[in-house]
Amino acid sequence: MTPKEVLAFAQEQGAKMVDFKFLDFIGTWQHFSVPMSELDEGSFEDGYGFDGSSIRGWQPINASDMLIIPDPVTAVMDPFMAVPTLTLICNIVDPVTKEKYTRDPRHIAQKAEAYLKFTGIGDQAFFGPEAEFFIFDDVRFDTASQYGFYFLDSVEGIWNSGRIENPNLAYKPRHKEGYFPVPPTDSLQDLRTEMVMVMQQVGLQIEAQHHEVATAGQAEIDMKAAPLVRMGDNLKWYKYVVKNVARRNCKTVTFMPKPLFADNGSGMHIHISIWKEGKPLFAGDKYAGLSEMALHAAGGILKHAPAICAITNPTTNSYKRLVPGYEAPVNLAYSSRNRSASVRIPMYSPSPKHKRLEVRFPDPSCNGYLAFSALLMAAIDGIENRIDPGEPLDRDIYAMTPEELANVPSTPGSLDEALAALKNDHEFLLKGDVFTEDVIEKWIEYKTQHEVDAVRMRPHPHEFMLYFDI
Repeated sequence: MTPKEVLAFAQEQGAKMVDFKFLDFIGTWQHFSVPMSELDEGSFEDGYGFDGSSIRGWQPINASDMLIIPDPVTAVMDPFMAVPTLTLICNIVDPVTKEKYTRDPRHIAQKAEAYLKFTGIGDQAFFGPEAEFFIFDDVRFDTASQYGFYFLDSVEGIWNSGRIENPNLAYKPRHKEGYFPVPPTDSLQDLRTEMVMVMQQVGLQIEAQHHEVATAGQAEIDMKAAPLVRMGDNLKWYKYVVKNVARRNCKTVTFMPKPLFADNGSGMHIHISIWKEGKPLFAGDKYAGLSEMALHAAGGILKHAPAICAITNPTTNSYKRLVPGYEAPVNLAYSSRNRSASVRIPMYSPSPKHKRLEVRFPDPSCNGYLAFSALLMAAIDGIENRIDPGEPLDRDIYAMTPEELANVPSTPGSLDEALAALKNDHEFLLKGDVFTEDVIEKWIEYKTQHEVDAVRMRPHPHEFMLYFDI
């Protein structure tokens, strides 16, 4: 839509308020609202001021003024507000120079799309994330100098099989058996369908929804692939819809990668393909029906995977999921069908337009704009430098000896390891000024100070079980 069309759409929908949404550096949607009378065609050029020093990872207090510039193509009616509210996703600019802000994740994604076209490799990169999440009924947590705890509960949790519920109707998925029994064991079918209906209402194209492997309400809803920036927008709508639909049904959702011990964590497998002039470039006559370009793209992703993990798996909790020896895709190799490899080539369809790479190590705690951009930049680096991905890993990982596995590299074991890898390997991200040194430095600094150190310095509850009587 053009600005003029946005105003006409808002009038047609009876909008009384306008909500401006933008993403902070770490990955959380922020917003503020104005009456509809405050929006005119000039607003899409002049923007609205706000305090950038109050946004995580952004401006110092002595240079805090910033502007949001609404993007008219993102206009949609918010499905949750009591008063009819138009929503616009915004870009961030400097109020003095009017230059786009280097730490705005959406701007980074826009630059990644532009860089792909600049290289001549392709003109569109499609991304299809499979974000998993947990739906809980009760969540409590707190921490202080002398205590720390969390408590999660779900009516579906197998740990409640013996609880007095007046009556307890059983039908609770056992650990690792949630994929995917029909109702009544799957008690969340209608809730997930409600989420799908609202997602479609805001313009998302949905392919499927289902219960996931874990007990206690693990779920997945799959979106149809879309170009990079649009999918970054879509992923934020996805999370917004899932959380708000859950809340109005007296439930809560988390995208934490590993909220439960002894059951599957939540990943976000990301399907990637590059197209040019309407033709898919990843289909060919090489391994698993891939093109040579696709194999080189996989080589770039595998080479840079430890650094990429600092962006695609950006929390300390991420590495509670990425643990060797279990089902997590920690092995930095590629394969058709083999889900223990970190890059898989899905074989569901022989059609060239469906040929893609599925990167399996990312998780849904990531900032989608940054994660998709980093993966694209690694793929471009692999293509430009013809990086060999090595031999495919088609064997059963769990049948391989320790000696054989020693030759298969793996993802980092912790967030600080991933951040160290990013510090040492980020030249590929700087090409085309997509990421900047400022962005990389601030990302490493923020994550180290506010997350790695914050967790590292606190006693863990299980340490009392292990060591209190030592």
